[in-house]
Order: sequence, then structure tokens, then C-alpha cells
Amino acid sequence: MAEIFPSILASDFTRLGEQVRAVESAGVTTLHCDVMDGHFVPNLSIGPPVVASLRKFTRLTLDVHLMITDADRFAPLFIEAGADCVSVHQEVCPHLDRTLKMIQSEGAKAGVVLNPATPLTTLEHVLEYCDYVLLMSVNPGYGGQRFIPFVLDKVRRLKELRERLQFGFAIEIDGGITLDNVGEAVRAGVDWIVVGTSVFGDPDPASAARRLGEVARSAGNLRA
Repeated sequence: MAEIFPSILASDFTRLGEQVRAVESAGVTTLHCDVMDGHFVPNLSIGPPVVASLRKFTRLTLDVHLMITDADRFAPLFIEAGADCVSVHQEVCPHLDRTLKMIQSEGAKAGVVLNPATPLTTLEHVLEYCDYVLLMSVNPGYGGQRFIPFVLDKVRRLKELRERLQFGFAIEIDGGITLDNVGEAVRAGVDWIVVGTSVFGDPDPASAARRLGEVARSAGNLRA
């Protein structure tokens, strides 16, 4: 079943606890945490202390997306802080299979991320080590960007590849997801949908998350 993962990057950090409770009330099971280092992407965001604070505050699954150049150094620190899932970018991990295995050995689910223009062929030899694959549908670094449609073709091809190889990894998408395109993403094969401004940019995040979830589930039923 397709799930909505609200991204705290779009939240009001002065009301973070309140907004987390709001999306919890809407049935959300997972929060997405975008980590940016100002090197791999042109922005800075959060570090392990924010994840540790969230871990103390909520029992929701914490999905940490590392948009950083030194994932091998920092992944264990985020897992220690409370991350349940950690994803790293193929573009900056020279020993990707080792990095994914390290994340799993530290006790978290391991994901690999591809930027929009990075081809699926770069994952040929690591898919067996992936708990999930995150396809960026915007170029990472900023929230509120417009969805890049060709990424849905990558989703479809990745879903076909998963079925052919009989692997069990989840397919995640991140960037520009709204009520207008969430159904299309799910029908293409997405399992986990990261949503930022369409949830936390709404005056009522709980209602927004609920609406997105309803559309995603409806599309998932059609897909099935």
C-alpha cells in the first residue's frame, strides 16, 4: 500500500512538535528528514541533534535522506540518533555496496538515491543490497520545486526491474508531489511518497496528509 511520508524540511520548525502530532493524527507512519551539507547540494539543513530530538518526541519511523558528500562518516551518527531508514546518493558514494551494507549492519534500512538525470543502470550491482530506492523527481537542494515528469518513466522501469529480478525493495519518490500528480506516481509503481510543502505548507497539515493518503490509496487499488 502506498504511504505518504511528510518531509520536515517544509515544516515550521518553531512548531515542529505540534505539526508532527498533527500528521500522526492523520495516520502517517513515517517522517522524512532531509539532510543537506552545502556541498553536494546548495543548501544546509539539519544534523543528528534534530533527529535525536524527534526520536525522543515521536515513535514514527524516521526516514533520513543524506544529501551529503561523506555518508560513510555521518550515516552511523544519524542511526545512533534514532534514524530507522538511511538513504545515500549514488552520485557521491564511491563504494556504494559497502556503504549500504554498513547502514544495515548499524541497524537501519538502507536506501540508495538517484538524481533525476542519473540512470538506473548505475544500480545494476547493488539492488540486492537495497531495502528501498529513492528516485528524486526534482534536483535536490530546495523544497517547493516543480515535479520533473520523466522520472515517472524511471519509476516504471524500476518496478519492471524489481519484478523481473524478484527483489523486495520499496520504490520511493521525492520532489514536487501534489494532489494533482500523487495518483499518477502511485500508478507508475511508487510505494513511498515524500511530500513537503503539500503537507506542511498547508494551513491544516493533518487534513492535507489525509487527502494525499486517500488519493494514493485509491490509485494503489487501481494499480492492484
